[in-house]
Amino acid sequence: MDPTTNPLASYLPLAVVLLLAGVLALVIVQLASMLGPRRPSSIKSTAFEAGSESSGPARQRFAVKFYVVALLFIVFDVEAVFLYPWAVNFQALGWFGYVEMLVFAATLVVGLIYIWKKGALEWEH
Repeated sequence: MDPTTNPLASYLPLAVVLLLAGVLALVIVQLASMLGPRRPSSIKSTAFEAGSESSGPARQRFAVKFYVVALLFIVFDVEAVFLYPWAVNFQALGWFGYVEMLVFAATLVVGLIYIWKKGALEWEH
């Protein structure tokens, strides 16, 4: 088949790979369920937490500060993701790229100052 006559012909190899990946995933799951060990016991059914006995219920409430710290980590991690490609292309971007990154970094610094003043970085209140 000529790719000029059928525009979908170039996607055939991708479709074959996706189909093979799906079939392989199903085969692996099926083999694991058929060949895997099946001897349930009360000890195997208990919750295991890093070698320690479980303490407390599974539906325990956590303080909001855990989530705030996680969100702050994500925000500043995303900053690092944007900083690397900018540094690689720094010379090609010129002054416009430099000013863009200054605005981006200034926005993050303002956010950092705000959360610092709000006390989000203090662990104990």
